[in-house]
Amino acid sequence: VHLIESGGGVVQAGGSLRLSCVASGRTFSSYNMGWYRQRPGKEREWVAKSNFNGSKTFYRDSVKGRFTISRDNARDTVFLQMNNLKPEDPAVYSCTMAGIVTPEAYWGPGTQVTVSS
Repeated sequence: VHLIESGGGVVQAGGSLRLSCVASGRTFSSYNMGWYRQRPGKEREWVAKSNFNGSKTFYRDSVKGRFTISRDNARDTVFLQMNNLKPEDPAVYSCTMAGIVTPEAYWGPGTQVTVSS
């Protein structure tokens, strides 16, 4: 299984970024997808999750209303649209693929997001 994130970079506070994650090696539409982040000096935390077909999404409180997770099962890709980025958002953002009925889980290497004030 390979998960490759892209779209990270440097953005000013209040700006936007769109992260993408392309998956291969599994039937993408059979897996829940999510985004996690690890901020400097902090433990990894989940940011957003999507069920297998995108009909259900979940967000941690600190990003609700600013971040949107979506997926394109025809392109084996999950996205994270991040708007109104704040100084507390910089982190390495990683996508995850999780089995629906099995405990398998896969992680991408991550993409760095930096927010300048």
